[in-house]
Amino acid sequence: MSTKKWSLIPVMAAGLMLAATTTISPRELAWGQSATDTSLRAEIINKALNKSQFKNINVDVSGGIVTLTGSVDVFDTKRQANERVQRVKGVKAVDNEIQIAGPAISDAQLQEKVLRAVQYDRVGYRSTPFNAISVRVQNGVVMLGGHAYGPVDADSAVAVASNIKGVQDVVNDIQVDPVSPNDDRIRMATYRAVYGFPSLNRYAIDPLKPIRISVQNGNVTLYGVVDSQADKNAAGIRANSVSGVFHVTNNLQVAGQAPGQK
Repeated sequence: MSTKKWSLIPVMAAGLMLAATTTISPRELAWGQSATDTSLRAEIINKALNKSQFKNINVDVSGGIVTLTGSVDVFDTKRQANERVQRVKGVKAVDNEIQIAGPAISDAQLQEKVLRAVQYDRVGYRSTPFNAISVRVQNGVVMLGGHAYGPVDADSAVAVASNIKGVQDVVNDIQVDPVSPNDDRIRMATYRAVYGFPSLNRYAIDPLKPIRISVQNGNVTLYGVVDSQADKNAAGIRANSVSGVFHVTNNLQVAGQAPGQK
């Protein structure tokens, strides 16, 4: 009996010390919010979400489960808030109910906006012609697919899409092409063969009208939009002429034609 009585003393003392530094409202007590939850909430607000972009985010904690509400300008801020809160010691789970603020934008407009931004992303880098990243939008959710030269290029595309206003979420289904000395040799040789051809070198001028080259274990796939069937055929023939290429899949589309139409 005496053991149980004395074991309460440290708990009561801790409670008195907490009361001196943190005020627990009657509402929190009524809902059973513990001192641990109150302390965790304070740490989240003062450390994890102490930047200006998180100022409109509200935090509730119950049993170590954090609920985030409020609004932010872009999806990337919502994603960052989620990641920063998850890293706080004592957080068991995060229920992210943050809303993306701003005017509504149609899926068609948003897709065009995101696609343009992704295509211009990484311009000037060696990997640009080897990124064939697709964009699809449904109910404000951006789905990224296709192929990227490396993980940096894939992550960069996700970051670009996540910072465009109107995007509600980003699904990353981009496949990163395997990197090997032989595939790198084939990439550069195919690039020179295709873009070095007189009727095709104009496609290197505008990032919105490129011929994208994806290589996986010696297999080449061409993506993009060209002006004519002759250009599509020429690109396929030039890619097939590269030494060491096992197979070429010509997925180039001709402007004004439906996929598969000739």
